[in-house]
Amino acid sequence: MKLYYRIWVDCISRLRSIDTNKNDWQLKSMFAMSLAMACNFVLFMSILQREVLSYYFYKLELSNLTSFENNVFTLLILFVLPCIIINYLLILRGKRYEKLLERYSSNNGKLFAVYFLFSLFLPIILIFIGIFLFQN
Repeated sequence: MKLYYRIWVDCISRLRSIDTNKNDWQLKSMFAMSLAMACNFVLFMSILQREVLSYYFYKLELSNLTSFENNVFTLLILFVLPCIIINYLLILRGKRYEKLLERYSSNNGKLFAVYFLFSLFLPIILIFIGIFLFQN
């Protein structure tokens, strides 16, 4: 949890230091952190379901929707929404971020940038590695 809080403090501090973000830093930080966490969650669940368990259990099947629409709703409801709720409850509710900003130091956005880029590009890198290693 300490690393999670340090990444959040780094994100908040960096966004609050930019003048154009003075009014909407909460929304931007929530979006960025939830996106990164959702990417990590998707990667984890994909590996767990495909490689470890060999069956998919974490999915929605909405029969009235097309396959694309079903995938979008699955992504939003099962992966993004839980991350948003967790982030809100642990960081933004009751202005808990103020206590965290006092407790943890900031790295001027560097820690958050590494986490964000790693979260977005690791799945892509793993896909390319899988394609190159397992080509027949």
